[in-house]
Amino acid sequence: MKHLFTALIAVCLLAFGGIATISAVQSSHKSSARDGGSSSSWRSSPSPSASSTPKVTPKPTQSPTQPQAAPTTPASTPVAAAPAPAPAVTAAATPTAAPLPVTGNYPLHTNIVSTTFWVGEIFNANLSDGSQVCSTYNGQWAMQHTGINLGTTPSSASGCPGSPYGGCDGVSSGSGSNFKCATEQRVASNGYFPLHQPKPLQNPFYLDLPYDDVNDSVAFAERCNVIPWAAADNAATGVNHCADSNYSYMKNAWVQITGPNGNVCYGQVEDAGPSSGSLYHDSAYVFGANNARPVNKQFSGDPSQGAGMDVSPALNGCLGFASLDGDTDHVSWRFVDRASVPAGPWLTVVTTAGVTN
Repeated sequence: MKHLFTALIAVCLLAFGGIATISAVQSSHKSSARDGGSSSSWRSSPSPSASSTPKVTPKPTQSPTQPQAAPTTPASTPVAAAPAPAPAVTAAATPTAAPLPVTGNYPLHTNIVSTTFWVGEIFNANLSDGSQVCSTYNGQWAMQHTGINLGTTPSSASGCPGSPYGGCDGVSSGSGSNFKCATEQRVASNGYFPLHQPKPLQNPFYLDLPYDDVNDSVAFAERCNVIPWAAADNAATGVNHCADSNYSYMKNAWVQITGPNGNVCYGQVEDAGPSSGSLYHDSAYVFGANNARPVNKQFSGDPSQGAGMDVSPALNGCLGFASLDGDTDHVSWRFVDRASVPAGPWLTVVTTAGVTN
């Protein structure tokens, strides 16, 4: 009887340990000088070849190269933006209060200055990177993010020539050369989604980092040696994209960010920046394990360092930034695998589109 009782206790302990182990595994799953100067212009350089060093047109200050022709867009009557009901937010939408364990071994970057940018923003039409109508990975970013097309940016424009404009991740007004897209305060009650625009077609939780693995010649040449997940990506797709200039390993990558309010929020990389001049290959900062500061020295209210990230209005609100469009907020961040991203408003709409001309 004593032996039987001992055996029963052992079985119970094993069962409890198995449940605890399963629970632990499940819980571990995972633009100017005003706003940070993100890389926001479409490329015009020839595609890098597989047999030679990739070549790109030299970048103007703070931006990749520009398009030479307008992207092909459907000929249709311009669509006017209209308010839409707040989107349904996925379960567990409240940001987590502490970082979660991740499956990938990605380094943490701490105390980094972050500014804010937003799709559709035109902060200076006379600058080559003066518009977020396009991004370095998407020549039709504003239209594809919002579904709204009010016209085409003139081919003579410095910022995003040939790209459809009118889409706005904020508050839009005016038309033609008078079109404006302003940012706005985002709130938790609707998952930090836009308050004055239709529900976006792409993830409103987006950001940029100063590494353009498509248009920057240095970054393109080294990307499969420095981007930690490049080999795994090639294996998963069954195709080696290292020499494919129409493929980005950075676009849509997930990032975990801890904000000034202690909230942990998640977003996807959809552009490159901020950067001073042509420094869109800052691999030591973006992928380094020594918590290095960005090479960029500009766009920051912190005299000890330049800005190292731009975040969207949704992330601005989620992370509790002090200003809608400032340069003094600090964040900690690291890349995460998609499997490590928890439920939250950042999964309501997920961006999956690749590089788009």
